[in-house]
Amino acid sequence: MRQIKGWVCTPDFSFRPGTVAVEGERIASVTYCEPGELHTEEASRYLLPGLVDIHFHGCAGYDFCDGTAEAVEAIAAYQRAHGITTFCPTTMTLPAGELLGICRTAALCRPEGLAGIYLEGPFLSAEKCGAQDPAYLRLPDAELLSDLQDAADGLIRIVAIAPEIPGALSLIEKENARFRFSLAHTCADYDTAEKAFAAGAKQVTHLYNAMPPYLHREPGVIGAAADHGCVSVELICDGIHVHPNVVRNTFRLFGEERVILISDSMRATGMPDGVYTLGGQTVHVKGKLATLENGTIAGSATNLCDGVRTAVSMGIPLGTALRAATLNPARAIGMEREVGTLEAGKKADILVTDRELKQMQVF
Repeated sequence: MRQIKGWVCTPDFSFRPGTVAVEGERIASVTYCEPGELHTEEASRYLLPGLVDIHFHGCAGYDFCDGTAEAVEAIAAYQRAHGITTFCPTTMTLPAGELLGICRTAALCRPEGLAGIYLEGPFLSAEKCGAQDPAYLRLPDAELLSDLQDAADGLIRIVAIAPEIPGALSLIEKENARFRFSLAHTCADYDTAEKAFAAGAKQVTHLYNAMPPYLHREPGVIGAAADHGCVSVELICDGIHVHPNVVRNTFRLFGEERVILISDSMRATGMPDGVYTLGGQTVHVKGKLATLENGTIAGSATNLCDGVRTAVSMGIPLGTALRAATLNPARAIGMEREVGTLEAGKKADILVTDRELKQMQVF
């Protein structure tokens, strides 16, 4: 049995000195002690739940939509090495044949940590397509969605959708027991978003990005989501997509249990500045900023662990930021009994950092 000691992140996301005992692939027990019972080295580190990134496209020079086993294995290895031990790689808007191939490849590979697939496109709005290729957008199609799920062997967990396009509301109502629908790349007004949530949508994709702003007479998707306590919202904390003031106010508006930190990372993450691709489109990357030729932001070049650090630097309490990057996304994909907190019986996915959140070890 392995024993790991330090300041343990508790299930309520406070911190107490203690020991996490691991037997096999599971946590055997978590015990707490007095601060003085930790040695100097042990007292200088945090024991955190492995992070859960449910929305990212690629990293380490690879993209999930490359559709190869090599790409799936490489992005999985990068995620695990950076403390992201549970993840859902995300598609882009592509031809149906390519999406089917991508789903089949993921189902065949299933590397450790891969918990599902996030389908971002093709059921999106052309007016808010962002970095999605408008040439491949389609109206909601239950048969295509079913075919993709069959190809994925049941791995598709989240489906992004613009609720205002014809057929969207009926698809959400019909299929919400099989898929978690997330409003995305949309021009929907408040009333349309309300109908989507009433039909069974439970999430909003990268809040504020690719949707109308929250205005005092036109609250839109953001206002409708705030009114529904069962709806979670994704937030990119890379210091580029969302201003720090808005990040802080998002946690105030939605509460610490409804915000999900995502990376939305693309293949340039972990790579030098240069020219890359996303969904078949050219992307220029400089530092954390990734843009299309026309200047549109094209995903992020930051992993989720860096996103947690950035959120903390913006004034989000550490426990709150960690909840948003562990338990909240785990709940969104139905895995909160397996991952998301350090508790006996759960998977022994543990991220060890120093007190400045610099990664030390990943179990």
